[in-house]
Amino acid sequence: MTTPTFSPERPLRVAVIGSGPSGIYAAEALTKQTDLPVEVDVFDRLPTPYGLVRYGVAPDHLTIKSVTKGFEKTLSDPRVRFLGNVEFGTDLTHEEAKAHYDAIIYTVGASSDRRLGIPGEDLKGSMSATEFVAWYNGHPDAAAREMVLNATGVAVVGVGNVALDVSRILVKTVGELHSSDIAAHALSALEQSHVKDVWVLGRRGPLQAKFTTKELREFGELEGADPIVKPEEIAVGEAEEAAVTDNVVRKNLDVLRDFAGRTPEGKDRRIHLRFLVSPVEILDDGEGNVGGLRIERNRLDENGNAVGTGEYETLPVQMVLRSVGYKGVALPGVPFNERQGVIPNVEGRVEGCPGEYTAGWIKRGPSGVIGTNKKDAVDTVAHLLADARAGTLPLAPDATREAVDALLAGKGVDVYTFHDWRELDAHELAQGQALGRPRAKVVHKHEMLTHRRKKELAGD
Repeated sequence: MTTPTFSPERPLRVAVIGSGPSGIYAAEALTKQTDLPVEVDVFDRLPTPYGLVRYGVAPDHLTIKSVTKGFEKTLSDPRVRFLGNVEFGTDLTHEEAKAHYDAIIYTVGASSDRRLGIPGEDLKGSMSATEFVAWYNGHPDAAAREMVLNATGVAVVGVGNVALDVSRILVKTVGELHSSDIAAHALSALEQSHVKDVWVLGRRGPLQAKFTTKELREFGELEGADPIVKPEEIAVGEAEEAAVTDNVVRKNLDVLRDFAGRTPEGKDRRIHLRFLVSPVEILDDGEGNVGGLRIERNRLDENGNAVGTGEYETLPVQMVLRSVGYKGVALPGVPFNERQGVIPNVEGRVEGCPGEYTAGWIKRGPSGVIGTNKKDAVDTVAHLLADARAGTLPLAPDATREAVDALLAGKGVDVYTFHDWRELDAHELAQGQALGRPRAKVVHKHEMLTHRRKKELAGD
């Protein structure tokens, strides 16, 4: 095979499917290298870019969202285009992508959640934490959902940062939430919330919890909620504690011990951090709603696995949020490992598909933080570039921007550009400032598209 010579007239054309951190880091890595001329089209099914930074990061963690400043620089590069409101598989099929791009990188994350597998899981009031996060962050798929927070007790199953995020949002005061960029509909609903007690449940002990210390420590700084910890559930043997090498785990244990030693101040709400307990049944209130959660006390065996003891208790909850892991979702025409929930790959190269790559959670599973995805994307791009230099990419026969634009226009796709997003972003910031808030999100897709049309009619 003759090694192709890419040039400014015929650059290496790459499609990135997904505009979350992994996708944008991949685009950044492609544009930072200087060996090969490139053009990158970043696609997303939503009009808005940034994926979980916009729709997954907690609304009261605004500093984490500052990463979008770097993302803006990448998407503003003339070699990069953002094509939002384009659904892979319909608006752009797998075969069409291969016909228009020399390489494709799938960076669609892990949008599905794992289930508990216990009776009562489908009762009204039982849902994934993912759904709840999407609702309060104004994701277009969830913004229209009616969320009646008439529960006085909520159980959050899981001890990762997402579990802490949803628990914290449930017990924060309206004043605390007002300074966040939480969606307006969620702020209104939470203002009417009856929640008094939230139980965060971990099936193993504090040394096995996956949350980070900063997020845990926030529970001790809430205006309207006391953290409650049972000393016996965080008891750790001397040898076991001495064997801990992870500094985060050590700090977490210190914070939990501090909480356990506190005398509750009598605040309106309480966060109960529970360990060594597993949900075994969500109880029906007789009308198809959550009426309680039965949990079993655990012990750890010699391998650190949770084993039930046969001791049970029932928590008085009317809502259950599961946060026990995430799974990827298959893309039309793309290989997929159903059991692992990832695209099968070797170091980012999709198995059996020359010219196709993957990065982020859909590549390796749901692990790490935003920064973890940068190295992951850079590693994948390094393999893509090596293949391009070696001449092993199947060159696309119709690799031009004009051909892609004509294809989408022919299908009537209402493409949302990065310019359109910048206009919407400025609008949200201005609306938020008028309300004394960081941002007022536009949460429905039709409103995003309508805002763009209004700007066009105004001649902006």
